[in-house]
Order: sequence, then structure tokens, then C-alpha cells
Amino acid sequence: MVLNIWFNRWFSTVSHYMELIRHNPDQQEFVIYGTHPNPDTVYFNYCDVFSTEPDITGEDYLQFCIDYCLQNQIHIFVPRKENVLISKHLDKFNKIGVKVLVCPDGDLMAMIDDKAAMYRSLQDQEKVGNFIVTIPSYRIVNNAAGFQQAYADLGKDDTKLCIKPVIGEGASGFRIIDDIADTIPFIYNTTSTQKISYDTAYKILKTQEHFSDLMVIEYLDGHEYSIDCLADTDGTLLVAIPRKKGNGRIREIEYNRELNEIAEKMAAQYKFPYVYNIQVKYKDGIPKLLEINPRMSGGMHISCLADINIPYYAIKLLLNGHVEALLPKFGVRATHIEQPVILPSKESAILA
Repeated sequence: MVLNIWFNRWFSTVSHYMELIRHNPDQQEFVIYGTHPNPDTVYFNYCDVFSTEPDITGEDYLQFCIDYCLQNQIHIFVPRKENVLISKHLDKFNKIGVKVLVCPDGDLMAMIDDKAAMYRSLQDQEKVGNFIVTIPSYRIVNNAAGFQQAYADLGKDDTKLCIKPVIGEGASGFRIIDDIADTIPFIYNTTSTQKISYDTAYKILKTQEHFSDLMVIEYLDGHEYSIDCLADTDGTLLVAIPRKKGNGRIREIEYNRELNEIAEKMAAQYKFPYVYNIQVKYKDGIPKLLEINPRMSGGMHISCLADINIPYYAIKLLLNGHVEALLPKFGVRATHIEQPVILPSKESAILA
């Protein structure tokens, strides 16, 4: 049976996952659907059927998803946009016979999406003797006075700090607080774009009486790792692949027992199913949690170089299939180069 699989608004790297699913070891056939508000989205080149989707959110977007699945006879839906909301309404997709690759626990999804809530949960676990991973020192602020106090409390002993939104993806909103950002050398340094001085940050924040929750957090200056995880439907961890971020675009698939233990403990406590990603960064030899992404990560295709087709196996598990023991190949070092992609003409677009 050929299966129709739909990816809604995703990162451009989802093109790699489409190809991994298409060229799967079981030779299962798929028709790949993709949507995005931007008609020039690059991953449309990797879809069998593609179209633009409305730039809407919330309940309106949820209804769009249900309608799209019905109109296109979708069997499998892999959401990124509004994945928390979608996880809370899986019954609506179950009713129309659509399998959704998302954690079915909406409350757990919402907690993971909120970095502060996830940190608090891990701290609560530590209090009862269940240590999982070290949490960086942090404060949550929503006004300029709170930012000022957090900076004073956390910045003692010349500890470098950074700020990032409590709810957000990737590096969006992330800034390192560094007073070099107000100097002439900063203007000439193209690697300093994520820096902001304390004075500038405070000046901007005090323009509003209140703003969305912002995390003031210690800056971690060691190696950063993304741990791509695949789990069974009950949350049993099947494989964890630590991916080290090296200089520039260098990535290394590394066996790291310490990080694998973090993944095992996280799985045992929270029982995330299917596919997710744990991001940590070292400081003084200690791995500290950055965030958890309850979905395929933007760089997971590099982890798949360990000879594990994570996207396809996640789909197979979603469909109640069985996955044999997985033995990743560690020690792989990789990078990537830019290449031109010819976009399809508007006349050739297949509209849903």
C-alpha cells in the first residue's frame, strides 16, 4: 500500500528527512506532501505534491490541518508548526484515520515547549533524588527591573550571561550579554552578531512595562551536543546518537557514555515516544541542558550518517511496526557545502 505523508511548515532541512523516508530499507512507497506559506520553499523540490498553506495560527490552523488531511487522503501527518496544539487534539485526527508523528501527551508537549517549565520539572526530580541532567543557573524575567536584578544575581564572579525567550526555536532571540557589543571592534567583527551589551539590552527592555518571559541564563562556553533519540511508542529508548558541534560546520557522531546516560534517564522519566532531540552544552567539564525538542531536529540528517534511518523508523513505529536492534556507527565526521537548487516554476506547482 502506498502511504500519503504530509509535512506542514518545516525547516528547509526537512528535505533530507523526506529523502530518507522515500529511500527506506523496507522499500515502503510514499507519496510525500509538503506545504508552507512561502511559495519558493526549497523543500517543495523534494515533494511529490506541494502547495502553499495559509499564514494562520491557533484553532484556525488546526482546522486547516484537518481539512488538508481529508482533502488529500493523508495517512501520516508530521507536524512542526503548532505541534503542541495538534498533540492536544489528536482525537480529531484519529477520528479521520490519520496517524500523527507527535507525542500524544499534550501536557508533556506544552511543558517541553516551555524551557522554564522543563527546567523546573527536572529540578523537582532532583529534589526527590532522581538526578537526570545539570541545569544552568537561570532566572525568568518579564520586566526591566527583573532583568537588572537577575543580571546582578547571576553575574557575580564575572560569570558571563546570555538571554533567550522561554518559548522559541533554535537560536531565535538568543543573545550573549557582552559589553564589547558597544565598541568599534564589534562593528568589524562579523562573528559577534549574537552579542548585545548589558546597557543596550536594558535600554531596549525598559521601553515596555512588561514583555514575554525571557530567560537570563549562564553562558556555557564548552562543546555543544545534540542527542538525537528514537523511542518506541511507550517511550522505551531504542537509540541515542550524540552529535558534536565542532568548528564552523564540522559535526561528529560521537560515542559519549555520559550523554547516553542523560538520554536514558530522560527517557525513563518522561517517556517521549518516536523522535526527539536533547541539546546540551558543557561548562567546566559538566554537560548542562539547553533544551529539548520534541520533534526531528534541524541537524538530525547528520546523525543519520550513523547508518540509522531515524525518520523512517519513527514512522514505522508510529504505524505499530517493529524495529530491530539498532547499532549506530560512531566516529563519523561530516560537514556540508552550499549548492544551488533550481526552484520549480509556479506553473508546475501541484496545488492541493
